[in-house]
Amino acid sequence: MKIVILDKDTLGADIDLSPLYAVGECTEYGTTAPEQIAARVATADVIVTNKLKLGAHNLQNAAALRLICVAATGYDNIDTVYCQSRGIALCNVPGYSTESVAQLSVTMALSLATHLTAYRNYTHSGEYTASGIANRLEPLYHETSSLTWGVVGGGGIGTRVAEIARALGCRVQMCRRKAEGDFPLCDIDTLCRTSDIISLHVPLSDSTRGLINRERIAAMKKGAIVVNTARGAVTDEAALAEAVLNGHLGGLGVDVYSVEPFSKDHPFWALRERENVCLTPHMAWGSVEARARCVSMMAENITRFFAGERHNRVV
Repeated sequence: MKIVILDKDTLGADIDLSPLYAVGECTEYGTTAPEQIAARVATADVIVTNKLKLGAHNLQNAAALRLICVAATGYDNIDTVYCQSRGIALCNVPGYSTESVAQLSVTMALSLATHLTAYRNYTHSGEYTASGIANRLEPLYHETSSLTWGVVGGGGIGTRVAEIARALGCRVQMCRRKAEGDFPLCDIDTLCRTSDIISLHVPLSDSTRGLINRERIAAMKKGAIVVNTARGAVTDEAALAEAVLNGHLGGLGVDVYSVEPFSKDHPFWALRERENVCLTPHMAWGSVEARARCVSMMAENITRFFAGERHNRVV
């Protein structure tokens, strides 16, 4: 069995790929440019990829291809219609990064709600020492027990974030498709209007693309905090940037972008040095433990697929 790993570098320099080597003959590439994909997968039985876009344009000559393993829970970078038409199976790795993404989501929200960067910069810059005053209490911040935290998406990550928010004393409300779970449910418009912190945990699909649009951002409380660790395109990024620049939003934390990495033309480029903005390089999923689980789960997906089992199959 020939396994081609197309973008190993996105999994981290420290990653141990031995579970994959144990199940097949592996060829790994640190990075693969779009124009290199077709040649590199021409004889592959299995493709392992994290970020690359795969479809008819680069898979049509991969005659032996039977399985694509995405090193992620989301798979919007794979043309599932084409895979289905070709009989190519697609497996993802659900749940491997729940704790990791929840941890960053909450860290961002708490840092922004407490204005931690502003206080840190005041002290590190020497202003605190020069002031001669024992303490500084601006900008104002509130205890989490006084805040309403709106969670958009009630899957594993959203539920975990909601649990942590509740443990911090927040009033938690959730917008999710299924009317179940331990948290009060509301529609997306109510959540946007009434939450102090809004965190996004939905996959990208036709129904979620642009979900947090200009109108919903405008309806948010003045000073609200938005955290996005889902997918960049579930928001109107330009509208978010404008809401930060005009002072309507109190804080913005983002780990995901519609184009990655984002360019100097991206709306968030102008926000980089603002104390109430935290932008990170799509790293929320990538704790040491989460990445190890991801590789092990992909190896299991391959083994069980070739044993005739349907496990973590998307297509």
